[in-house]
Amino acid sequence: MKALLWAAAIVSAVAMSAQAADLKMGYVNTERIYREAAPAIAIQKRLDKEFGERRNELKKMEARAKELESQLAKSSLNSDDRKRYEREYAALDRDYRAKGRELSEDFNQRRNEEFASVQERANRALKQLAEREQYDLILQDVVYVNPKYDLTPKVLKELDR
Repeated sequence: MKALLWAAAIVSAVAMSAQAADLKMGYVNTERIYREAAPAIAIQKRLDKEFGERRNELKKMEARAKELESQLAKSSLNSDDRKRYEREYAALDRDYRAKGRELSEDFNQRRNEEFASVQERANRALKQLAEREQYDLILQDVVYVNPKYDLTPKVLKELDR
């Protein structure tokens, strides 16, 4: 909360001083960079390929769980079959949760590793843009900003080169 208050105070002070001097400001939408930049799209495709088989395995487990649920919903099952289906369902549920958690952790770790390079390239492109076009202040991840200050399309263009 303190960081947010400090940021608001800084932006307010900068905005007041912008009236006294010609301050050139801009902002960049980091999430949009991660969604739309060519390097980010390539990374997402690589990650989908790398983790696709494991996701498919989880989908198969989900399908089997639905089959078991429908079998268990039948009132015509004898007690031995019901117990067998319940045990299989419980084991499947345990495996599914464990594999899902493991997949999520592995995917997030790989995604963070891969997207660190995109962030580095985007920051480099943004610094070059700031120096070339003489920006005084560039913000990232703001709650609201007037679209006229949005530098995201320019950064995306730089990254696509």
